[in-house]
Amino acid sequence: MARYDPKTAEPRQQARWAEADAFVTRDTGRPKYYVLEMFPYPSGNIHMGHARNYVMGDVVARSKRAQGFDVLHPMGWDAFGMPAENAAMERGIHPKGWTYSNIAAMREQLKLLGLSLDWSREFATCDPEYYGKQQAWFLELYRRGLIYRKDGVVNWDPVDNTVLANEQVIDGRGWRSGAVVEKRKLNQWFLRITDYADDLIDGLKDLDRWPDKVRLMQENWIGRSKGLRMTWKWAGEPPAGFEDGVEIYTTRPDTLFGASFLGLAPDHPISKSLADANPEVAAFVAQCRQGGASQAEIEQAPKIGWDTGLTVRHPFDGREVSVWIANFILSEYGTGAIFGCPAHDQRDLDFARKYSLPVIPVVRPDGAGDDFAVDAEAYTGPGLIFHSDFLDGLDIEAAKAEAVRRIEGAGQGQGATIYRLRDWGVSRQRYWGCPIPIIHCPSCGPVPVPADQLPVVLPEDVTFDVPGNPLDRHPSWKQVKCPTCDEDAVRETDTLDTFVDSSWYFARFTDPSAAEPINTAAADRWLPVDQYIGGVEHAVLHLLYARFVTRALTNAGLMNVKEPFAGLFTQGMVVHETYRTEGGQWVEPTDVELANEGGARSARRLSTGETLTIGDIEKMSKSKKNVVAPQEIVDAYGVDAGRLFVLSDSPPERDVQWTTGGVEGASRFVGRVWSEFDAYDPSAAGDEAQNKSLIRETHKAIKAVTEGVEGFRFNSAIAKLYAFVATVKAHDKAGGDAKAQALSALARLVAPFTPHLAEECWTRLAEDGMILDAPWPVYDPALAADDEVVLPVQINGKRKAEVRVPRGTEPAEVEAVVLADETVKARLEGLSIRKVVVVKDRIVNLVAA
Repeated sequence: MARYDPKTAEPRQQARWAEADAFVTRDTGRPKYYVLEMFPYPSGNIHMGHARNYVMGDVVARSKRAQGFDVLHPMGWDAFGMPAENAAMERGIHPKGWTYSNIAAMREQLKLLGLSLDWSREFATCDPEYYGKQQAWFLELYRRGLIYRKDGVVNWDPVDNTVLANEQVIDGRGWRSGAVVEKRKLNQWFLRITDYADDLIDGLKDLDRWPDKVRLMQENWIGRSKGLRMTWKWAGEPPAGFEDGVEIYTTRPDTLFGASFLGLAPDHPISKSLADANPEVAAFVAQCRQGGASQAEIEQAPKIGWDTGLTVRHPFDGREVSVWIANFILSEYGTGAIFGCPAHDQRDLDFARKYSLPVIPVVRPDGAGDDFAVDAEAYTGPGLIFHSDFLDGLDIEAAKAEAVRRIEGAGQGQGATIYRLRDWGVSRQRYWGCPIPIIHCPSCGPVPVPADQLPVVLPEDVTFDVPGNPLDRHPSWKQVKCPTCDEDAVRETDTLDTFVDSSWYFARFTDPSAAEPINTAAADRWLPVDQYIGGVEHAVLHLLYARFVTRALTNAGLMNVKEPFAGLFTQGMVVHETYRTEGGQWVEPTDVELANEGGARSARRLSTGETLTIGDIEKMSKSKKNVVAPQEIVDAYGVDAGRLFVLSDSPPERDVQWTTGGVEGASRFVGRVWSEFDAYDPSAAGDEAQNKSLIRETHKAIKAVTEGVEGFRFNSAIAKLYAFVATVKAHDKAGGDAKAQALSALARLVAPFTPHLAEECWTRLAEDGMILDAPWPVYDPALAADDEVVLPVQINGKRKAEVRVPRGTEPAEVEAVVLADETVKARLEGLSIRKVVVVKDRIVNLVAA
């Protein structure tokens, strides 16, 4: 018996695929299936954590191809962004060279995995051919009024002189410079995503192949809320220029009688006016600008406030309410001003306790009396209104409606719907990004770059020796003539947020060489993506922006699809133990020797012999060196063993812990599969009883594996394959057509998971062509059905026992089996049977008294 050797088999099969251009997309008119994994950032290396994502997509692509679909399965690179610029600054290299070098390295690593990717469609977002088309549709949306400029609040790093994304602000400091980040207003480019807020929320209900948690996350991010926009009149002397009062927005008008203070955002116009007149207020406002600009960071920061000395008059009970500037109020939400009800909002309560402001409960939980009070935790649950005059006794929703009616009747405001979602700020003050195709003319203002001058290509002769955007200080790149009046003008030096690059790449994949941004006919053929696969960390921003841009481009006539991703799967991570030296240095798993089991486990560093600390099981990451590279697995066990293990040990939506024992077990299974084919004798007739049994087991396996693959239960499908191989081995006296059917089905069922092994097995069966082109096996439902069924037995409506009978047993025979069952007899002791109802092959109901 020849031992299976993946080191020779896997390169041999990959060479066959390459020679045949096996994975180039072919449009034969069959039903289409578009499977796509979120494309990677070219960091230079992939590990088995990344590999799990792509292998999942490959299982889908290969199985759909076998099931008769034309499959589109492309790959590209999300290649712009700060890491390349940081590498340029730290290593004295150019971002372009660093990026394309990493792409070349990662392409080879991915090819090791035997993925059925159409590399003929490959592109990187930093290719001028790609971002030039992005500039073209950007200008189309600009002409349609969906893109505009305004002052926006950003995270500003005063050392690197650049805007930082929220995730680049760590504990209030820039992730690279360590400088205290400021909230600053800059003139930025924005996309009007808020124009689509209702459509984006309403569209979620039709995405029935998306995880519920992702749809909820998007709905909460958009944050549609109904409430009240109203004006509070001044109780004393009004500040100059604001004599009409303070306009606020609230989603809780039912709690108006619990108002304790009025709060203004630090950059509210009244706050600015007071800061201009008072250095102490100006200093406080400057303090509020420290730290990140995201809503989460602002709300989690310690609450601080400034008493302006101003007061407003309560609209219902006439009392005076103090006006404060507070750091936790967002200028871009609502009106930038709120009324604080500390008893029923935790942020307001924290603020009120700090500054000794009143706390007035006005919503009483069920069962509480008029003495209900809050302590350290605000009450945000249901209840009835009290301490609120004409609202007393109403539930929350009724009280909201009545409060709005009264305010509208008094002419002090009106009901309104607002959104947490803000327009998408896409300006970035950095070099390595898509240039924004606008020219600024002193006479004409912002002017689009003419179509025949696209793409606006990044200059390569830039330096990174000083902080800030190299495009700003380039001696000539930004100096141009105005396309409208021919006067001297300057290019926009901001580049686009990389989320723009990934908001439409799936559409470009349908025809990457099209002269227009999107080939409408190709997009009509392939979109939407049938199965999109990626990490849940992209559940909101990337997916929301892609949904918005798809709608915007469709409305602009560039494509004809509303939702880009019909199905979404968010996979778990591959995790691994961490190892550290006594001095705190992280150590790679390949340099670690483990000993013993359980509480006695220990680790030793192979290169030095020193004892290591075994740390937590964490996501594979370069920083903690707990990564396993595909090349290591190829060298030790073969590609198919690695593919099999990352899918077999855990449901795909959950994390899987990488273990040497686990991949070794997968490797042994690969060998067991091969041994069945290597020992196959096509001339053996076989035992008739075993032949019949093996055919039935084969159809059961086809059914179970098919359902596992279709339901994204890859671990269940693999478990069934393990069992089926054992079954084939146990039927050692089977032969003839039964053995041929079993092995043919086995080869095709393992093909999505272990494609190299499957091709070798297919060749061993002397089948024509490649298994890649073989049809998926089909089961006979009658043969796939179990010979026996387990029937639950209910007595007076409660399950008390179960019996096992041959499938199709007639009711009279089932009744006899049930009444003879010892458990049923014990349950019926002292009772008389009044009625027996048998639902064939389903259930037995006994009525007894």
